[in-house]
Amino acid sequence: MAKSTTPRASSAKAQAAAPAGADHNRPRPETPSDYEASKDELLDFYKQMVLIRRFEEKAGQLYGLGLIGGFCHLYIGQEAVAVGIQSALKPGKDSVITGYRDHGHMLAYGIDPKIIMAELTGREAGISRGKGGSMHMFSVEHKFYGGHGIVGAQVSLGAGLGFAHKYNDDGGVCVAYFGDGAANQGQVYEAFNMAELWKLPIIFVIENNQYAMGTSVNRASSEDQLYRRGESFRIPGIQVNGMDVLAVRGATEEALKWVQGGNGPILLEMKTYRYRGHSMSDPAKYRSREEVQSMRDTSDPIEGVKKYLIEAGVGEDEIKSIDQNIRKTVSEAADFAETSPEPGMAELYTDVLVEQY
Repeated sequence: MAKSTTPRASSAKAQAAAPAGADHNRPRPETPSDYEASKDELLDFYKQMVLIRRFEEKAGQLYGLGLIGGFCHLYIGQEAVAVGIQSALKPGKDSVITGYRDHGHMLAYGIDPKIIMAELTGREAGISRGKGGSMHMFSVEHKFYGGHGIVGAQVSLGAGLGFAHKYNDDGGVCVAYFGDGAANQGQVYEAFNMAELWKLPIIFVIENNQYAMGTSVNRASSEDQLYRRGESFRIPGIQVNGMDVLAVRGATEEALKWVQGGNGPILLEMKTYRYRGHSMSDPAKYRSREEVQSMRDTSDPIEGVKKYLIEAGVGEDEIKSIDQNIRKTVSEAADFAETSPEPGMAELYTDVLVEQY
């Protein structure tokens, strides 16, 4: 079995790479520091991360019961990435686009868990009226543009969103998430090239969870330090401990500063880890149980923020109360999804473009 390049808690400090061959007189992003969160912010981070964890656990249960069909990719273990990044964004102004592991991003953006769960179960009350399922969810209101099933497709679309922000001069920034497997897609580099040429306001985020489907990143990528992938396009990169929400938020603040300063795109590699298989149908036999348990024991993002809370004076009773309330919220979302009606037959004919050319 190939050795996995897993993140460790000791890697909390991010590292930045200057573009190869870059003009040394050009500005460069600063190496970010961990975000200094207030007690209220820590509580909010904790609530969002626990909500994602419990929601995904419930989604896994419903999938096992046959209430969720098709593919279902869970975000368990990666919660700090979506929460850390999207807590720094402005909903309704900044835009987000991602791949098919998208439930956590929507929850981190404040979208109602009931309509997300209803979408997973194919119900009319779902955010895409039950027609998108797990992989294809959108919210124009929140400027959340999916949820895409084609590996890497969202990166070029994200460049388009960045172009729209610049064209409309609306002050918004696009965040385009993709995984370590998608980082080897050709369209990703076409998007990099155009984004840098046109100085688009976009943050490219590689969620490096160490395994593209079932192959470890160091077996599949000749350059497995993925934050360097933008160097040939003069796009600076920062590698971040994606298991620490404060490290993620700190790097996002620096990335926003860079992009909003008119410097063009930036690349963030989030070194994170998924505890479950690639999808619900993946038994994940390509790695040992000991490896997964080691990550849970040493780098779990929720346990990490819980330590920050205790240091900030939050008591165990308050934390337990938060956990209980979130379990209730998720249970109510599941009940809502299970009891909501399925779409009517007429829904088959909506959102379909019919034209003569």
